[in-house]
Amino acid sequence: MDLVPTRRAAFLRAARAGGLRPSRRKRALLVEGDDRTGALASVLERIGAASVNVTAVSGVRAGKGRFGAILWVKPRDLRRAARALGVRA
Repeated sequence: MDLVPTRRAAFLRAARAGGLRPSRRKRALLVEGDDRTGALASVLERIGAASVNVTAVSGVRAGKGRFGAILWVKPRDLRRAARALGVRA
């Protein structure tokens, strides 16, 4: 299971207190936007055009006409994928 906490230190304390042993830190891209047909497809097309393979995607409809997704790419490709989306990694 992959979790993306907003407060890493608090998450690690709670996980360890619960007897869990989180894996090493990973990085991912969070994508948010207006929910419309093909919204996530256009994001994936931009990343693909940068010759980056997406290894996993978790997408959700966020309500109120919004969507969100977490995109996982290989660590060596993170900066290139971010640039394809116009953001810094």
